Amino acid sequence: MKTRSPRSVVTGLMWLQQRDGAELRHTCEQSDGLQRYGWVMHDGQSFGLQDIHDRGLLLRTEFVKRPGGRHGGEWSWRVTARQDGGAAGSQAALISLFFYVATDGQGTLRPHLEDGTRLAAVSGTSEELGDFKVTFLRPSTDSGDDVPYCSYHYLDAWSPGLHRLTDVVRSSLSSRFVFTPPDGSRRRFVAVDKFRGLPGAEEAAHSHLLLHQVTLRLPAVVEVTFESGSVRERRGALAGPVLTAELARHQAAFERRFEETFGLEHKGFPAPQRRFAQAALSNMLGGMGHFHGRSLLRSPLHHHPVSFPERSLFTAVPSRSFFPRGFLWDEGFHQLLLARWDPELSREVVAHWLDLMTAEGWIPREQILGDEALAKVPPEFVVQHSDTANPPALLLALQRLLGSAPPSYLRRLFPRLRSWYEWLNTTQSGPLPYTFRWRGRDPDPERFLNPKTLASGLDDYPRASHPSEDERHLDLRCWMALASRVLAEAAERLEEPSEPYRHMERALSDNELLERLHWAHELGAFADFGNHSGAVGLRREVGRATPGRPPPAPRLVRVVHEPPRPRFVSALGYVSLFPLLLRLLRPDSPRLEPLLAAMSDERRLWSPFGLRSLSRDSPMYMQRNTEHDPPYWRGSVWININYLALRALHGYAEQPGPHRERAAKLYRELRHNLIHNLYRQYAESGYLWEHYSDSTGRGQGSHPFTGWSALVVLVMAEDY
Repeated sequence: MKTRSPRSVVTGLMWLQQRDGAELRHTCEQSDGLQRYGWVMHDGQSFGLQDIHDRGLLLRTEFVKRPGGRHGGEWSWRVTARQDGGAAGSQAALISLFFYVATDGQGTLRPHLEDGTRLAAVSGTSEELGDFKVTFLRPSTDSGDDVPYCSYHYLDAWSPGLHRLTDVVRSSLSSRFVFTPPDGSRRRFVAVDKFRGLPGAEEAAHSHLLLHQVTLRLPAVVEVTFESGSVRERRGALAGPVLTAELARHQAAFERRFEETFGLEHKGFPAPQRRFAQAALSNMLGGMGHFHGRSLLRSPLHHHPVSFPERSLFTAVPSRSFFPRGFLWDEGFHQLLLARWDPELSREVVAHWLDLMTAEGWIPREQILGDEALAKVPPEFVVQHSDTANPPALLLALQRLLGSAPPSYLRRLFPRLRSWYEWLNTTQSGPLPYTFRWRGRDPDPERFLNPKTLASGLDDYPRASHPSEDERHLDLRCWMALASRVLAEAAERLEEPSEPYRHMERALSDNELLERLHWAHELGAFADFGNHSGAVGLRREVGRATPGRPPPAPRLVRVVHEPPRPRFVSALGYVSLFPLLLRLLRPDSPRLEPLLAAMSDERRLWSPFGLRSLSRDSPMYMQRNTEHDPPYWRGSVWININYLALRALHGYAEQPGPHRERAAKLYRELRHNLIHNLYRQYAESGYLWEHYSDSTGRGQGSHPFTGWSALVVLVMAEDY
């Protein structure tokens, strides 16, 4: 836990099961292989309940905040550790819980010891918290009695930064200690010992760490309280029965608010599916973070990457384990859900993102701010390129927020929105009027079956086989139509000139012009246009050996069997649907019929688990892009695009037109399939996933992925 401020004091939990082969747990790591973990409830502000199932151990972490004082109030944790109900083993299992407090470049900490080994409390001072005290209460049983026997250890150490805290603790562990309860049994265990520095670390000490370790038998309950020095009239410690009552009150309030917001019980969803939806929302809220640091960017003005000025970002993240940082287009989908739960919180996040904008109007698509975020990113993705855009999906959320946003908020945002819009219009323009082209496609086409377009968010989705300045990208054109609409609505709310945006909206929504630029008759669908060959493949090439050296390893290279020519790209998939997804097509458009037919055809986009990203009859369907690049947006079911499809179908089903009944039928079936499969996979695996197999429905990619996959809550609520 930390404050929403740079260089905040941080508190946290680690744990270690005292058995052979057990690992120290701390940050969420996909490689840990936990059966399941995540927030069961979280209101985004003052209460949360999380269950962690770790190979026979069930940890429940709960917290509640109480307002008061001048520094944000006070809070308490409760951590309950017990044998997992589904696991075999003795109730005498031994576990160590590590509670810590650490600074991040500012603030002071002072330990308060009992008996020389037990860290009873930490007092401290920091810029944003003033004077405070963190107290580690003695463990108890479920019934509230004292635990018969515990062993205590503490660590006072310095770390190069928060990103190395795990290493500091791991390097301080020693197996020389013996657990000796009164019953006479003895067993050796691992505990923190004297800190002697990190081996090979050359970074200067930056973070002061104070850590309290308690080793005990299961079951047990440990509580931690944070008390602010600015609270003058405290009603008593937020611990024991008082904490129990507060947790129960917040839990009831969360369940009541959830039903009032989404109405799932009223819609007839059974309790297990309602708990699934609560967990999806809670994990998005519980994964929100405050990041601070500098982005590394490359621009035409500099020969080498340069550091951006320091920035702060308060944002949701796609995945706590694999993508624990901000992504621009993901955040637009995140805020569709959070804007429904807490519009004020959502407005704050949107404002944070727009504050990252450069003077030119560019927003870096991936935010790698601070050492903790940087530690999770492969080097090739660290540098952001100032000509590379990302879909302005934040405008989907802003459109939802427009009705309730105070005019003063919109007035602060509008200059940034205008700059962003103008930057997109000028830097991503296409070769013809009212066309657009994503910049930043992979520059080495021989390495890839189809050069990726990371800027689009759809990464390896098939585009023109040979990147060129003549490309016309359909999805970007549709995003710009949405942007024009939202900018016009915002301008009208503020009584600013809106006609330039309305003019652009009319041009980009003109169905006849859209057809001339993007309708591919041979495909029977909308498509990109560019220098394209439909006959490419990967071939293993054996390199020539240099005399006296071992031969190089064979590698896959692209071969082109048919020369490229200017043409529409022969790929039916998510990009083809964008005029429907963003509802640019009129309800009476003759092009709706073939799109609805493709969406409902199992040989093309329909699957029992949702709409697949690329048609099954496409030559690129489920094809690798390189030897080390498995298919990503080439067949899998992605929830954000399926949400847009349901949103659009729901709209077309409510408007008079020749395709109304077909849209309604497709909507009902797609919604049922999506909810059924996501719930089934969650029940079986314990997680929401990044994307889902179109052939089995199984979750794939990173997990837990409670970014846009949590949009299933809005699908269940039919809230579009």
